[in-house]
Formats: sequence, C-alpha cells, structure tokens
Amino acid sequence: MTAAVDPIRILCVDDHRLVRKGIARIVETQADMRVVAEASNGDEAVEQFKRHRPAITLMDIELPRMSGLEAMGAIRREDAGSRIIMLTMYHGEEDIFRAVQAGASAYLLKDAVPEDLIRVIREVHAGARVFPPDILAALEQRASQPGLTSRERQVLELMAAGKRTKEIAASLGISNDTASAYVKSIFVKFNLHGRTAVVAEATRRGILRLRSPLTRDDA
Repeated sequence: MTAAVDPIRILCVDDHRLVRKGIARIVETQADMRVVAEASNGDEAVEQFKRHRPAITLMDIELPRMSGLEAMGAIRREDAGSRIIMLTMYHGEEDIFRAVQAGASAYLLKDAVPEDLIRVIREVHAGARVFPPDILAALEQRASQPGLTSRERQVLELMAAGKRTKEIAASLGISNDTASAYVKSIFVKFNLHGRTAVVAEATRRGILRLRSPLTRDDA
C-alpha cells in the first residue's frame, strides 16, 4: 500500500470574507491541501500562524490593523522558514519589491486562474520561489527608477495629505526653501509636474497606500 501523504496545511488571510471563502473553496478541492485556519486582518494572521503553524500562508497586502507586509514580517520573525504567498490585487512595483525584500516565497495577483494558484502553492511547498514574468518585469521597472530618500517619502506623504509647502516645512521642522527643494526633487524623480500627478503615480506604484483601520470582514 502507498503511504498516505499529509495534506499541505494552509492559512488563508484576506479581509473580504467572500474572497477569503472563495480562495479556501478552491484550495479545499485539492486532495493534498487543507485550509487549517483563516484570518481577516494582520493581527489575526500572526495569531493564527502561531496557533496552527501552517506550511503555506496565503496573504493579502491590504489588511486592517496590520498590513500584509507587516504581518509577514512578524510571522517570519517567529519562523524564518515560513512560506508566504502574497495573493493580492496590488501590482505596483513598490508593493512587489517590499514583498520580495520581506521574504515572500511568491507573488500572485488575484485575477490569476485557480490552476495557477494551486500550482504555485505546490511549487512553494516544494521549496521554490515563484514570481511570474509580469511580476519580474515590475521589479525590473522599479530597479530602473530613482529611489526616494526617507525624507522625500515623508514629504510625499504630506503632499498626499494635501499639505502645502509651508505646512510641510512646519510639520517636518525644516525651512520653506528646504521643503520646496524636496518637492522639486520628487517631481524630477517621477518625471512629472504637479502634485496631483505625482501622488497618483506614487499610489499606482504602491509607494503610497491609503489604508482603513476598520476590517471589511462581516463575519
């Protein structure tokens, strides 16, 4: 007789209950996979990981209370060998870069077909790191662009909040001229003119993220 093989134990993390249940249903159709826990926010994801020690965690980026990237960091501090697949709708190069830097084993968009999700789970469980061609292309695009300094990121966030240059200067405790210089440097690095255009592009790339502290799970 062939010895029974233990199923791949999976933690599914998504703040939309319908999406989370749909993903779980796809996974549960496979004889060699089992969803052992679900979570609707980052804090709960870390708690459920500690409790169940899944072989694979499917993690969204945008989560209440603690982002998916923050939760992944906490999980990997708990277990450096944890295997986490980022399963998200966000395809900005900064999101992807941060996920890779944080140790994601794979990055998959939610519009992937179910067969791709199942394949990636098996490949990651076998020890592979899986990044589709479009994800690798986004990483290459990110590498070709000039990065922002930590101060420029602060200025950008204040710009996104609608702060004028004088208000940015006051918030950061710098002169108006220095604040203006940072704003101009950001324009140059984005190769754009106008704050609205820069904020929109930064949001598209995943450099800026608007987050809600409230869960969207109605469970």
